[in-house]
Amino acid sequence: MPYRSPIADFRFLMDHVVGFDQVAATDRYADATSDTCDAILTEAAKMCDEVLAPLQRAGDQHPAVLENGNVRTSPGFADGYKAIAEGGWIGISAPAVHGGMDLPITLAMAVNEMMAGACLSLQLNPLMTQGQIEALEHHASDAIKDMYLPKLISGEWSGTMNLTEPQAGSDVGALRSKADPLNDGSYAVSGQKIYISWADNDFTENVCHLVLARLPDAPAGVKGISLFMVPKIILNEDGSLGDRNALRVVSLEHKMGLHGSPTAVMAYDNAKGWLVGEPNAGLAAMFTMMNNARLGVATQGIGVAEAAYQHALTYAMDRKQGRAGGSGAIAEHADVRRMLASMKADTFAARAISMANAVAIDMATATGDAAWDARAALLTPIAKAFGTDIGVEVAATGIQTHGGMGFIEETGAAQFARDVRVTTIYEGTNGIQAMDLVARKMADNGEAAFALLDEVEAAAEAAKTSKPDLAEPVWHAAETLRETTEWLVAQDVQTRFAGAVPYLRAFARVLGGHYHLTAALQGDATRARLAAFYIKRILPEHAALLAHVQEGADDLMAITLDDLVA
Repeated sequence: MPYRSPIADFRFLMDHVVGFDQVAATDRYADATSDTCDAILTEAAKMCDEVLAPLQRAGDQHPAVLENGNVRTSPGFADGYKAIAEGGWIGISAPAVHGGMDLPITLAMAVNEMMAGACLSLQLNPLMTQGQIEALEHHASDAIKDMYLPKLISGEWSGTMNLTEPQAGSDVGALRSKADPLNDGSYAVSGQKIYISWADNDFTENVCHLVLARLPDAPAGVKGISLFMVPKIILNEDGSLGDRNALRVVSLEHKMGLHGSPTAVMAYDNAKGWLVGEPNAGLAAMFTMMNNARLGVATQGIGVAEAAYQHALTYAMDRKQGRAGGSGAIAEHADVRRMLASMKADTFAARAISMANAVAIDMATATGDAAWDARAALLTPIAKAFGTDIGVEVAATGIQTHGGMGFIEETGAAQFARDVRVTTIYEGTNGIQAMDLVARKMADNGEAAFALLDEVEAAAEAAKTSKPDLAEPVWHAAETLRETTEWLVAQDVQTRFAGAVPYLRAFARVLGGHYHLTAALQGDATRARLAAFYIKRILPEHAALLAHVQEGADDLMAITLDDLVA
């Protein structure tokens, strides 16, 4: 049941739904022509389908292991990574001055999704490096940029992010790792970090760790955190590799899934590091990396959803059972048809939201327009949470489509569910994404949200003449979301947080309806039927979700801890 990259969906979304033409029309991204986009997507798809997809099962059945302090990766991963690096896919949106392609994030996200659908465990490695490239580009000194970026972009080196400590998870301000200044301008970094994705490998010459730590005179909390580049191999003055640094992989975690991706406990014992950005401003630099990673993680969820759907569809078309009529395959049964349609419709909605998010980032970069920047910021938590939730849900539905065979590991259906589950947790849990949406992203009193809803309602209003049965529900859903948003921004933080998760989900549902409606207007009967399924059967969930939001916090917080253990 081979994976096939959904190139047609990407091209359709870029051409007709998410407004990529605006990006290509800017001076900044004038090279992103239709021919260029086609060539990029075609070549990346070929690599994903023929080189990466065959590694999916190997990563699960033969996990990365720690041997004599070194990580040995899953069979075939070194060759798969080589194909990614030599194809230039790590640096697709990186600056040309350091060897990148300097293409739009929208294209990079499409390529990342295809890689995630093909082999999520391996794709996580270049995703982490891409985040580090962006953090260095925005915050590092020219010396560090010149030393590290060319090697990271080429894939000769890889990058990681070191935030979490045993006592400091989402509360990053509680971290204890320290950095003492040395006479040569570097720092001695000491501490322990956990949950470090791809902390080591056996296929890159160096692994470059971005580590959060405290300077000796740093203030307490998040205002006293600095960021340091701490490479596995220390560089000589000419940039060549020198001595091994004083850091090590202590152990690898035994995880529910994503077995091919080594997740490590890291120990730093006076390891040499170099300050990235200003002292005590490390969190801002790290958030640059995390924001990049959050959209990247959204595409991971969507990529797995696509792969799980393809897997389930193939099985449902081949499996004969019962008196369904037609071919006799279980896909003829109404309930199996419902599951498959739900998987396909939700994957399209999530993909459209993530690509619209990427377009907003590209437009903000190309134009410097604050409105595009606000749009990108608003969509990021929605894209991350909804994209990964849909990944989990579609993978679970894929197991159900297989029936008993979905519970048997040999079919591969369960691996999608095990692998994708972590995406709702790392790079900020989906609950934190929802809290971010209703707090930081609503600090403008909902201005960015209302601007987006204005567009949704205007599009639905215009579509009422040609698709009234689809346009009316979308318009009313957007109006209900607007009314709830007006109520929400007038509430205190506790009340906002109590309804944050259903609010984000409802927002995503409405955006999904908007993008499906836009697709239905393009004259493609298949897409129109899928849009009707989503808008009439799935979009109505928004009403119950928004009712949940407007219940506020009182009844929730009235439930005592004793009530929970009774």
